[in-house]
Amino acid sequence: MKIFPKIMIGLDLTEMDEILIQKTNIFLKFLGVEKCYFVHVAKNLAIPDDILSQYPDLLAPGDESIEAIMEEKIKRQKFPENIEIEIFAEEGSHPLETFLRWAKIKDVDLIVMGRKESLVGSGALANGVAKKAPCSIMLLQEKRPPGIPKRIMVPTDFSKHNHMIYEFGERIADELKAELIPVHIFHVPAGYSKTGKSFEEFSEIMRLNAEKDFKKFVSKHDHPELKCEFILDSGESSGKQLLEEAHKMDVDMIILGSRGRTKSAAILLGSTAEKLIEVNNSLPMIIFKKKGETMGFFDALFRI
Repeated sequence: MKIFPKIMIGLDLTEMDEILIQKTNIFLKFLGVEKCYFVHVAKNLAIPDDILSQYPDLLAPGDESIEAIMEEKIKRQKFPENIEIEIFAEEGSHPLETFLRWAKIKDVDLIVMGRKESLVGSGALANGVAKKAPCSIMLLQEKRPPGIPKRIMVPTDFSKHNHMIYEFGERIADELKAELIPVHIFHVPAGYSKTGKSFEEFSEIMRLNAEKDFKKFVSKHDHPELKCEFILDSGESSGKQLLEEAHKMDVDMIILGSRGRTKSAAILLGSTAEKLIEVNNSLPMIIFKKKGETMGFFDALFRI
């Protein structure tokens, strides 16, 4: 099954590169990858001293030397020879825009980025890519052991656009023979006390209502028998709450999605998705986007 024939992997010349390539290798066959672009983008391609000390024979210009380093990393991790690869290093004053520009030029289906826990790096580029990429994104964490997921969480809000994300989750789960776990955060409205009912009583009413909404939602999908986990909004960040629940449920991947075509590049993801991206550096995550939804933003980028 060719889910993502063309992928792009972002490398940053740190130890995370080897981890990222090793973990991506596991997903290649399942994702149906045919071509892979390895990309490094920086404001300045001058090679840092700590890297030069590892590769003392480098004499080529910055971009060629960096591409040679990237190629060596790829070979060490035994990237499959049957997959066509292209390696390039680019310099740009705005690395995020440069990186995304190349994603559009190469018309990739999936971008793979690393998320660090202990290694040096802010993760700002990965966060920016996740929010603004013109295609789907997979974030793979530094310390999570490599492996195919067996329990996949998909946050669900029963919206029209969420059907597409849910279908993708079903497709992934079926292909991997994994368990799909729909999760919904429900809220108790601030004015519940005016009804004469206690918080607990109104919470139960809202949960039962959410159950009805889910049954209607899931009836349009391939697995209407699936049960949804309903989580009462605790008042803390929805991203943090979802991540905590994912750990309690022993989930090993989370699938999210954009919320559809929007006018502003800053809101390509819903607020819950953005918050989860910001706090999650421990579980693999796929942010599914329908290619073309953000093209207006990229057309504007090319005119800058």
